[in-house]
Amino acid sequence: MAEAVVKKEEKKNFSLVITDKLDSIQDALPKDFNKARFVQNALSLLNEKPELAKFGQAKIMAGLMRGAMLGLDFFNKEAYLVGYGNDLQYQTSYIGSQKIIKKYAIHKVKNIYAELVREDDVFETGIEANKRYVTFKPKAFNSKPVIGCFAVVEFEDGDIQVETMNLEELEAVRKKSKMANAGAWKDFTGEMQKKSVIRRLCKRIEIDFENPEQKQIFEADTDIATEPAEIRDVEISSDANSVDFPFEDAEVKPVE
Repeated sequence: MAEAVVKKEEKKNFSLVITDKLDSIQDALPKDFNKARFVQNALSLLNEKPELAKFGQAKIMAGLMRGAMLGLDFFNKEAYLVGYGNDLQYQTSYIGSQKIIKKYAIHKVKNIYAELVREDDVFETGIEANKRYVTFKPKAFNSKPVIGCFAVVEFEDGDIQVETMNLEELEAVRKKSKMANAGAWKDFTGEMQKKSVIRRLCKRIEIDFENPEQKQIFEADTDIATEPAEIRDVEISSDANSVDFPFEDAEVKPVE
C-alpha cells in the first residue's frame, strides 16, 4: 500500500519536476518563454506517448530542456523526442527550424520555407538582373516520386537565399542517420527531407541567439542531421529523479 502511494505521488508531481528543472535553467531560457504553456504541452505529449516512459525520467528531462532552451513546443511538433535503442534523441523539426530562423536571424526574415519537387513539377532557380529568383509550379495532386527539395528564405528587404538538394543528396543525409529506416525518417520522410535542405540553408543565415546554450543545441542538432556522429547522452543535474513512471498527471488539454 505504501509503495502504491509513493508511485501515485511520483505521477502527480511530474509537472512540478518539469517546473523545478525549468526554474534551475531560467537564465538559459528565451526571454519570452511561457513556462506554464510549455509544462502543460509537455505533459500532454507524454500522456499521448506513454512509450517514452521506458527511457527514464533523466533522458526525457534532458530532451525536454533542450527544446525549452530553444523556446520550442513538443506537442505542436516544433521538436521531437525520438527513441533509438536505449537512447532518447532530441530533434528540432522542420517547423521548429523555421520558428528559430524567423526569431533570431540578424537579417530580418519575412518568410522561410521548403518544398518537395516531384516528377512533372516545374522548378527553376537562377539569377536575373543580379537578383536570385525561384519558379515553382507543382502539378496538381501530383503523387509521383520526389526528385529533390528546395528551401527559400525571404528577407524583409526583398533579398532571398535559395538552397537545393537533389534526391541523391537527400538520400545521403538519410543514410548517415542512425535512424535511416526508422523514426522520423520512416514516418515523416517528406518533413525530414525539408528539414535537411532548410538546415543546409541555415548555415548561410547569420543567427544571433540570446545565449550560448541555444547556439550549442541548435548546432548539435544540425550535426545529428548531417553527420554520422554517435548520439551522446545529455547530462542533467545530479539531483534529478531517475525513476521510470507513467504520466497520469499529463491528462490536460494542450495550449495552442
